[in-house]
Amino acid sequence: MPTTTDALSLAENPGRRRASTRARRALPAAPRMALVADFLAVAALDPAVESLRPAPAPARLTLGATTIEHAADFEVFRTDEPGLLVDVVAEDDLRHHPLRTAYVAGEPVAAADGRRFVIESAATLRAEPRLSTVRLVMACRRTVVSAGDRVRILHYLDECGTGRLVECAAVVQNAPDGVAAVLALAVEGLLAIDIGRPILPETPVRRRPLPFADPFGF
Repeated sequence: MPTTTDALSLAENPGRRRASTRARRALPAAPRMALVADFLAVAALDPAVESLRPAPAPARLTLGATTIEHAADFEVFRTDEPGLLVDVVAEDDLRHHPLRTAYVAGEPVAAADGRRFVIESAATLRAEPRLSTVRLVMACRRTVVSAGDRVRILHYLDECGTGRLVECAAVVQNAPDGVAAVLALAVEGLLAIDIGRPILPETPVRRRPLPFADPFGF
């Protein structure tokens, strides 16, 4: 934290203040593999994502009057969009991407079969507060949740439908950190939270549909 003398000095030298601000904002570009990890973490916590697969076959993409063939990095299957083609592109590589012009202009790009194509970059994947929320949740993935705590959390949400994070954490008895136990179940795909907002006591938590058939019909 700057001292009072430093703050006064910057106020008297606005050029120095601007240079200092620029230096703080000059962050290194995120490598592509780090962005892919962010993309997969977001997909894992997004309740609308049912599944995804890497490197689907090349698709014919229509861009205005032009049609090109392009193999996207991922195909995502969502509850609100059956097929979504996604490229994860680092900032340094974006200028060479064949669909950069459409991306920058915000023009829609679709495959011949109707699937939409989007580019995910650092600007979209590392937007706040989602980035911080995703990282806080994923940091709890190694938290051990006992069978008893697991049943108590899920039963509580079965009873109330949607509960606040602080209330779900209150039913935990065995884990030293009730919030971490709840978020660990979100990483497993059993619970859904809004990753577009910060983690707060009132963060809503609800159950996600089971990824397999429930033999008891619950």
